[in-house]
Amino acid sequence: MLDTLDHQADHLDTLHQAMAEKRFLVLTGAGISTSSGIPDYRDSEGVRRGKAPMMYQEFLATPQARRRYWARAMLGWPRVRAAQPNKAHLALATLQSRGRISGLITQNVDTLHDQAGSHDVIELHGSLHRVLCLDCQLRSPRDVIQRQMDIDNPYLAQVHAVQAPDGDTLLNPTFEEHFQVPHCPHCHGQRLKPDVVFFGENVAPATAARAMAAVQHAEGLLVVGSSLMAYSAFRLCKAMVEQGKPVIAINLGKTRGDELLQVKIEASCERLLPLLVGQLI
Repeated sequence: MLDTLDHQADHLDTLHQAMAEKRFLVLTGAGISTSSGIPDYRDSEGVRRGKAPMMYQEFLATPQARRRYWARAMLGWPRVRAAQPNKAHLALATLQSRGRISGLITQNVDTLHDQAGSHDVIELHGSLHRVLCLDCQLRSPRDVIQRQMDIDNPYLAQVHAVQAPDGDTLLNPTFEEHFQVPHCPHCHGQRLKPDVVFFGENVAPATAARAMAAVQHAEGLLVVGSSLMAYSAFRLCKAMVEQGKPVIAINLGKTRGDELLQVKIEASCERLLPLLVGQLI
């Protein structure tokens, strides 16, 4: 226990020294939300857990693929919706409200930063709380689409499926055969997708530009709970280093950007960030 406390004090001192005089931009990944009950994609070595998620090209290709996606997502949504911000989310919201960080970018699609009170969050990969119609381009609240699926697919009401990252589930394929896919409330089309960036899909240009502008204006970057395996996040670290600015990571395990990091702290962000609030405020 003493070693743990000593290490925690060392980590806190390192963060405090780096951030006391500089306003860091914060980039968060799935690791910040695991204690809120949302699984992450990768283990401590950066290796993807379980089966690969559905690719964007596959989702677009056939109605069968979209049926498979929505059947699994229907069962995964209640847990995402019920998730609550944890101490790490709340700590970052406090640091932002006190002007101690310059902004917040997240790879997560759970909106837990917004729920914690953070503002102007750059959602690099979108949000599961919205659904986009690929035909008319209008967006709907996910709860509206979820109610529609619940009514049209009552046979799934008592089915249990293991939760997977980003609101997906591991569902027996036999339950997918008779699934009724949702339709758009605006144009009644059946090509709906969650308003998130799928694997194999590019981040929206406007979002990528906002993120890069935030990097340009920041004095450093603090990565929290991300393996940085997604290039959309890794490129932000590269850009920060190319500008001669420090990049620090709090992450349990390997990251793609280990060689770029000035400091890497392998510790629980949920424990460390609230302590940092006490030091900086």
